[in-house]
Amino acid sequence: MLKVALAGIAVLALIIAVWPDDDTHGGHGGPIDNKRASSVLPSPSPIYPISSLPRTIPSVREHRPARGPGFRPVDSSRVIVAVGSESLTDEGKLLAQELGVDYATGGQPREGDIELALTPPPKGQKAAPESYTLTTRDRRVQITGPDDAGVFYGTRTLKQALKGGGVMPEGVVEDRPDKPQRGLNLDIARKQYGAAWIEDQLRQMADLKLNQLGLHFSDDQGFRIESSSHPEVVSRDHLSKREVQRIVALATKLHITVVPEIDSPGHLGAVLAAHPGLQLRDKDGKPVRGAIDIANPESGRIVDDLLREYADLFPGAYWHLGGDEYQALAVKAPDTPETAFPSLAATARAKYGPKADVEDLATGWLNDRAAALRSAGTGRTFKAWNDGFFPGGKVAADQGREVEYWTGKEPGERAPEEFLAEGRPLVNLNDEYLYYVLGEPGSYKYPTGKRIYEEWTPSVVRGTKPVDAKYAGQILGGRFAVWSDNPGAQTEEQVARGIRLPLRATAQKLWDARTPAMDWEEFKALADRLG
Repeated sequence: MLKVALAGIAVLALIIAVWPDDDTHGGHGGPIDNKRASSVLPSPSPIYPISSLPRTIPSVREHRPARGPGFRPVDSSRVIVAVGSESLTDEGKLLAQELGVDYATGGQPREGDIELALTPPPKGQKAAPESYTLTTRDRRVQITGPDDAGVFYGTRTLKQALKGGGVMPEGVVEDRPDKPQRGLNLDIARKQYGAAWIEDQLRQMADLKLNQLGLHFSDDQGFRIESSSHPEVVSRDHLSKREVQRIVALATKLHITVVPEIDSPGHLGAVLAAHPGLQLRDKDGKPVRGAIDIANPESGRIVDDLLREYADLFPGAYWHLGGDEYQALAVKAPDTPETAFPSLAATARAKYGPKADVEDLATGWLNDRAAALRSAGTGRTFKAWNDGFFPGGKVAADQGREVEYWTGKEPGERAPEEFLAEGRPLVNLNDEYLYYVLGEPGSYKYPTGKRIYEEWTPSVVRGTKPVDAKYAGQILGGRFAVWSDNPGAQTEEQVARGIRLPLRATAQKLWDARTPAMDWEEFKALADRLG
C-alpha cells in the first residue's frame, strides 16, 4: 500500500508540474506551454483562475467573473453587427478600425469574433438608457443593449480593457450611467480653438462615455462662428459653418450632443461692438460692459436672428440661453436695478404690470429667446445659468428649463436646494471643483483630478457640501468647464494636458457616483496607461 501511495503522489506531482498556468489577472493570458513535461503525460484541460474586473475609465458598475481565457483579437477576428441591428454599423466599423480587424454584417460568430446587437429589455421591464451587457465567453465577445449609445459604450469598455490589460476578462459586464448628462463645456468665444483640437477632445470624451459638449461661442471678447445674418459681429478668427458641421457630425457619430450657447442679455460685447447703439446705459448715460439694452426691441431682433440662423446648424436636443451676470442686476446699494436703470424698470411695468421689476424683464427676455427658437421649429430643452432665475417675480422662467448651477459665491445667490424644491431639473457645473479658468483669475485655481475623484459627486452642487439625498434624481449630471478668461495664459496643448486628469475624474463620478474601488494613484496610473 505504501508503494501504491508513493506512486500516486509521484503521478500527481507530474500532473501539477505540467498543468497550464495563467497570469495573476484572471483571464489575462493563455496557459504556459511545457513541452518537456507534456511528452511524459497528456496535457489536461486548462483550469483558469476567476477573472478580475476589467480596468477602464469610468469603471464598470458590475462584473460577474468567470473562469476562462478571456478575449484577445486574433488574425481572424471580426466585428459582426447582428441581423436586425444595422443601425450599429457606424459603431461596428469604428471598433473594427480601432482593433485592426475585419467588419461583417450578420453571420454566426465564431472564436475570436465580437458581436454587436440591439436587444429589448425583458418583458415588463423598462430599458435603462445607455446601458449595455458585455459577455466574454469561449474566446468571443457579445455586446448588447437597448439602444445604439449603450452598445457603443460597451465597445469603449472593450477597447479600454484591451489597451490597458491586453485582454477582456472572462465573465459578464452589466453597466449603465448614474446620470444622463455627462460632459465638457468649452469657452471658444474668448479663446479660439481649432476644429481639429475640438474633434480630438470629442474622441477622448467618447472613450470616457461623456455625451455632451457645451459650446460657449459668443462673449465680450469674441463671436466665433461664421454668420450670414450678421457677419459684422463675427470675430476675425472663427469657425466656419462647414467646420461646425464637421464637429457636430463627429459628435453625433460618437453619441455626443453639442449644446450651443449664445449668452444673453449679458456677455454680448462682441455683438455690441458692431451695434453700439444697443448697449445698455445707466441713468447717467454710462455704458455697461457686455450688457444689451433689453428694453430696446431691436436688441431682441438681432439676437433672435442669430438664434434662428444657428438652429439648423445645431440639431441637438438642448440649447443654452445663458442668462448669467447681467450687470443691470448687479448694482450696489443704495441703488437698485430700478433706480439705476429707470428705462428698464419702466419697460418692465409697461410689459408685465405695475409691480413688475427689472428681474421680471430679464426673465421675460430669456422666455422670448426660447420662443424664437421654438418658432424656428426646434423642439428643444432649454438651459440657463442659475443666476438667470429669480424667485417670486411676476414673470416665471419656463418650468422645464434646466438650471445650470455654476456658482453660489456671489452675495444673494440662491442655494441649489431652492431650485430643487421648486421641482426644477439641475445640471452641476460647480465652480469650486469643475471650473478650469485660464490664467486663474480671482480666487480660481486650476482644478485637480485628485480633488474631484476623492471629494466631488454630482450632488455637491455648491461649495463642498452635497445637497439632500432626496434631490438626487433631479440632478441630471454635470460638465467640466473650460473658461478662457485669459486666453493667452495657455496654449491648446497646455489646456489639453491640464484638463486630462480632471476630465477623467469627472467622467468617473458622473458614470458612478459611488466611492471608486481604486485609490487615486491607481486611477492615475490607469489613466496614464490608457492615454
